[in-house]
Amino acid sequence: MAQQAYLTETDNGGSGPDRRGTRFRRLLGRRARRFLDGWRGDRRIWRRGLVLTALALALSLVMVAHARIPNRYGNLGSLTETFLPWLGLFVPVLLVGALVRRSATALIAVVLPAVVWLNLFGGLLTDKTGSGGELMVATHNVNADNPDPARTARDVAASGADVLALEELKASAVPTYEKALASTYPHHEVVGTVGLWSKYPLSGVKAVDIKLGWTRAMRAAVATPEGPVAVFVAHLPSVRVKMEAGFTARQRDKSADALGGAIADEPLPRKILLGDLNGTMNDRALNAVTSQMRSTQGAAGSGFGFSWPASFPMARIDQIMVSGVEPEASWTLPRTGSDHLPVAARVKVTTSGS
Repeated sequence: MAQQAYLTETDNGGSGPDRRGTRFRRLLGRRARRFLDGWRGDRRIWRRGLVLTALALALSLVMVAHARIPNRYGNLGSLTETFLPWLGLFVPVLLVGALVRRSATALIAVVLPAVVWLNLFGGLLTDKTGSGGELMVATHNVNADNPDPARTARDVAASGADVLALEELKASAVPTYEKALASTYPHHEVVGTVGLWSKYPLSGVKAVDIKLGWTRAMRAAVATPEGPVAVFVAHLPSVRVKMEAGFTARQRDKSADALGGAIADEPLPRKILLGDLNGTMNDRALNAVTSQMRSTQGAAGSGFGFSWPASFPMARIDQIMVSGVEPEASWTLPRTGSDHLPVAARVKVTTSGS
């Protein structure tokens, strides 16, 4: 009798969570079949969704040919390249639209921008972080209006960086940073509104002229145990988006060209650039710099590493770039009192070419 009851319960699909799960799968399967049957019986699936199809093709074209979008009118090309990764958000929107419209044409078209986006940025979705690297560097735009510079200094020093660059240093706040960082970094130099703190001796410190009329860039040689490394610290001019003028970045672009020239003239083979470049690696206007240096985030990071604004990071405009050394890891640090996130990287100084 007990055996018969057991068999009856088994034949009825059991009870509890297993039975509810089986019912859900059957219901889902029936709805999926009904959905597909509706598509198969609809002769208009190839004629509907032409607007969505056109939008998908246009999105693909913008991502593929972003370098050809002219900067002549409001620096539209640079503006597009600054937020280029975010164009991928339109792909799921178009996908949902194609499903709602029951358009096979639009569904196929949506595949194209998805493939293009993955080709451009898919590599940033993987973790390329390594465990090596003899030198840790960090950079932070501390914000001239930072309400607590002492705490910000302690926070970035706690990262363990061997070399630390700070930008947007207000003259009245410099003594506060110097005092807070003195115990960790015995060597430091402040030039204009940028500064460099190091656990290793500095030499050859000088201002770098980036065509502004005041000093927002510097160069120094850091005597690491593995040999000298030229470190540049830069804060390029800000950019603005204005209704009447578009993306105003002419001064930033001029300064980027000057910075690229100074880096190219550097005699030391091992170079590191730390700073707020007010631009992303996709922005063609930074080509004078990006053509000769590698981004540590792109080479050894995990994710996009967005650094600005700190409350909701949308772009990586704070950069660590290298030439003659090998990136091993790159990441953002926790938020401080600034409107930027600090960024850090570990690099291997003793490369095979050294």
